[in-house]
Amino acid sequence: MADVIDASLLEGAIEEKFLAASGPGGQNVNKVATACQLRVDIFALGLHPETYRRLRLVAGSRMTAAGVLVITARRFRTQEANRVDARDRVLELIAQAQHRDAHRVKTKPSRAAKARRVDTKKVRSSVKAGRGRVRED
Repeated sequence: MADVIDASLLEGAIEEKFLAASGPGGQNVNKVATACQLRVDIFALGLHPETYRRLRLVAGSRMTAAGVLVITARRFRTQEANRVDARDRVLELIAQAQHRDAHRVKTKPSRAAKARRVDTKKVRSSVKAGRGRVRED
């Protein structure tokens, strides 16, 4: 289940568009479309179904119902820097989705451990019972 995705596999499934960005850049922001929006068709990547399921969870609202992952990068002032940032973020999301958590093995306390727990409860109960008001009968 080791789906290794590198940048070359993304090429066929990716669509990039540049938008006018907000934030730092001064007048440059008003003139140049520097923000990069990547749209990745996840089905075209040929991921394992389990990896795809985890990617839907990891991506959250960045994944459309049609299976398109939308990443918008506007952190930097240049198109190229934002393009690289967006592609890195896509690869990072896919890498997170490929990571499988270890299977948890259920365990039960032993009979001796249960007995010890009951004994300590009895001791504690007797200590607390001895704290009551003293009655003279």
